[in-house]
Amino acid sequence: MNHSNFKDLTNILFPTCFNLSNKNMGTSALLSPAVLMTFLAAVVCLVAYPEVVTAKEAGITRHYKFNIKLKNITRLCRTKSIVTVNGEFPGPRVIAREGDRLVIKVVNHVSNNISIHWHGIRQLRSGWADGPSYITQCPIQTGQSYVYNFTITGQRGTLFWHAHISWLRATLYGPLIILPKSNESYPFVKPYKEVPILFGEWFNADPEAVINQSLQTGGGPNVSDAYTLNGLPGPLYNCSAKDTYKLKVKPGKTYLLRLINAALNDELFFSIANHTFTVVEADAAYVKPFVTNILVIAPGQTTNVLLKTKSQAPNATFFMLARPYFTGMGTFDNTTVAGILEYQTPSNSSPSTSLKNRPLLKPGLPAINATNFVANFSSKLRSLATAKFPANVPQKVDKKFFFTIGLGSNPCPKNQTCQGPNGTKFAASMNNFSFALPRTALLQSYFFSQSSGVYTADFPAFPLHPFNYTGTPPNNTRVSNGTKVVVIPFNTSVEVVLQDTSILGAESHPLHLHGYNFYVVGQGFGNFDPNNDPSKFNLVDPVERNTVGVPSGGWVAIRFQADNPGVWLMHCHFDIHLSWGLRMAWIVLDGKLPNQKLPPPPSDLPQC
Repeated sequence: MNHSNFKDLTNILFPTCFNLSNKNMGTSALLSPAVLMTFLAAVVCLVAYPEVVTAKEAGITRHYKFNIKLKNITRLCRTKSIVTVNGEFPGPRVIAREGDRLVIKVVNHVSNNISIHWHGIRQLRSGWADGPSYITQCPIQTGQSYVYNFTITGQRGTLFWHAHISWLRATLYGPLIILPKSNESYPFVKPYKEVPILFGEWFNADPEAVINQSLQTGGGPNVSDAYTLNGLPGPLYNCSAKDTYKLKVKPGKTYLLRLINAALNDELFFSIANHTFTVVEADAAYVKPFVTNILVIAPGQTTNVLLKTKSQAPNATFFMLARPYFTGMGTFDNTTVAGILEYQTPSNSSPSTSLKNRPLLKPGLPAINATNFVANFSSKLRSLATAKFPANVPQKVDKKFFFTIGLGSNPCPKNQTCQGPNGTKFAASMNNFSFALPRTALLQSYFFSQSSGVYTADFPAFPLHPFNYTGTPPNNTRVSNGTKVVVIPFNTSVEVVLQDTSILGAESHPLHLHGYNFYVVGQGFGNFDPNNDPSKFNLVDPVERNTVGVPSGGWVAIRFQADNPGVWLMHCHFDIHLSWGLRMAWIVLDGKLPNQKLPPPPSDLPQC
């Protein structure tokens, strides 16, 4: 063994110890005294500092390459060219363990600008890798590439990645699965098999054309033509029986279903006929297990459930159905996606028990607008709150915010006819400000102190003009427009009450916060009451999430500790509301210590 190989091996086996013992090492010796001393020092270090070595060994670097390219895909008897990663739809799985570093090179071979968001990843001090266009980066232009480089710290479970520019998320998405550390186990029964199930929306038209037309006319967008399960619409749609997702299971086994709602604009109910789920995780945070036969999952949310199959193979197959939960006033895709749960037949079974002769059973789903069912389901989600998985809810709050969210309007430009409310253009806002995307990325502007003309730090902490938020809507629906942020010091404990408004109709909104998980400490219908509602907050075991459904005609209260410096987008995960401006951004300042500061950008950060 030559000296450099020995050095590399020592470095892999004992990385920290090698660094500690590496100071006097020559470069030409074979097994010189210096090399032997290094080896002995590493062994001594291994005995003396086992926790140092295991901490280093806990994470490895995993490399992925995402080639953004066009691919012809046929659904509903129509073939069209869609934007994909590596020609896959849905896109490839990214799999890592807690503590791993991910290095993902994204190369753009299409005419669209591209950026990728790693939804739900905390991005501790790695905000340059978060991905929302014009917030943390300029998009990757045609022929360009960018390497997303981040470490997964203190997280495990199901997340996903998706495009974060315009409506490209319609086809650019895939699972991001974080396994526990190799010496750790799940806090529930070990599943026989793990199955990712992604809900999506399929448009026969080009989704980019759909949103562009909507923004031009000011009206609501054309709705999708189908929902999909793992990219397949299923047999309830015309010309789609062959494009059906089938989950083949064995009797008497426990399956972990990793459910991801990647649909653009719809919350979904999901159920499997004659089966129940045990919910064990939401947004990559373990929850107290509870049993249900119907799930609610909003865009941007993930839910892990255990599915225990029947002890004997039944003489039936079972529909897996998902359809929308919708409370707004506009149009929506009122269709149902179906997959099939199929028990594998023993090889010695008679022809009469073959699949074709089995009845196909359907589950019941709640009414489209079953708001009370949704509220009841949400209230069952609680953190584990154990010694190993604590609920670190901020007990005291440094800064309180109250954000109204909902729809509104912008005036129609001169010499144009608009199709929004009363001849206006649809808009969406938080505290009546509709967020205008800047032309350069906020994070760069902030980091290099070049905010002038890019953003202002005066996003209101409370509505400027209070009104009866869920009562009779005001006549004036006009919103203000601007690029406004909230600036808060490092480690501020924050409480935000998100209040739905009935302007142009009360509606449920899935609100997503980048760079953080938050605790959902309270929710209710009607207007938030600052005098009485906080006394009912759950500060013991509230669910920890990255995306929360703000109840239709109600409010939700969240808390988080601002311990991650950078610029962080907060927005509705309905892409139409995002496009209409339902978003704002937080700037969390650097702390005093070196490990509380945002490092400079990588050299390949895309330019605008």
